[in-house]
Amino acid sequence: MRITLPILFLLLLSQGAYADIYKRVDENGHVTYSNAPFKGARKLDISPIPASAPPKLKPSAATPQNFPRVDGETQKKRDESRRGILEQELAAEQKLLEEARKALAEGEAVRLGGERNYQKYLDRVQGLKDNVTLHEKNIEALNKEIAGIR
Repeated sequence: MRITLPILFLLLLSQGAYADIYKRVDENGHVTYSNAPFKGARKLDISPIPASAPPKLKPSAATPQNFPRVDGETQKKRDESRRGILEQELAAEQKLLEEARKALAEGEAVRLGGERNYQKYLDRVQGLKDNVTLHEKNIEALNKEIAGIR
């Protein structure tokens, strides 16, 4: 009995909600929907939506028949070219990161004459920190991209 009552309660809660839907279009074209009947409204016949998942596409349906194909050797050359470009970008980003870190270290060490207000100093240093973070994120993204190449 102790188990049966909670199970029955959960079964009642799990039932889908259902209500009649009424639609009315006034003389100005405004549409009003309601779950309660009112003057000039008509009941809509709405069947429940099935709870099943949408059908999955077959691999042949995902790619059209006339889609151009690339042979393996051509794709390999493209991947190698892409890897080379990404590695060049990675090297450039690493150099920029080193420069940004150096600028941050120098910027934190020196307080400029116009920065009598400490908040100005903090704002300037925060900009330098943001620049370092940007280059770190770029390097992370490039490494991820390189790792994804076949």
